[in-house]
Amino acid sequence: MDGRKLAAAFCKFDAANDQDPRKITVDGEEQSHETWYARRLTDWVMRLDPDPSESLLLASRCQHICRWQIPRSNYPEGRAGYLKWREELKKFHAEKAEEILREVGYDDETLAQVRELNLKKNLKNNPDCQTLEDSLCLIFLIHQFDALIMSTDEEKMIKIVQKTWAKMSERGQQEALKLSYSSQAKDMIEKALAAPH
Repeated sequence: MDGRKLAAAFCKFDAANDQDPRKITVDGEEQSHETWYARRLTDWVMRLDPDPSESLLLASRCQHICRWQIPRSNYPEGRAGYLKWREELKKFHAEKAEEILREVGYDDETLAQVRELNLKKNLKNNPDCQTLEDSLCLIFLIHQFDALIMSTDEEKMIKIVQKTWAKMSERGQQEALKLSYSSQAKDMIEKALAAPH
């Protein structure tokens, strides 16, 4: 692993994400939402895999790079519009990341590996891709779950939890069960796991 090159890529990824107009305050410090999110994702990847590949670390830092540039509101309401948005986002993230990685000097093999991870190809057969997916799901459960419960009816929420659970490996599921939840979130997970899939 090339530590200098990795640090340079992280720096460029964070600089791109720093342009996010959405700001949050963490421990008294204001930062962009996407920079904060990317760092949390890298943290979780390293927690789940103490010896991650360089490609996995790179993918963790650019998974949602410049996401605000393609807002959900640009697409039709409903599932079809949502799925189209998600697919186009994945391609956008992959292309943006590849552009930066080329600037840093990464080879074609690494670019291909990061692109595969960004596009979430071969999820169940690629351990790095599964680690990335587990990390994304855990961040959702920690930071976005409660807000979604408040704005979503129970039947739909149960399906969302079940789909999230199905995306995770057994290791990811075990980590999810260790998290500290609000009473409403804990109740929702218990209902989802007990309900027929």
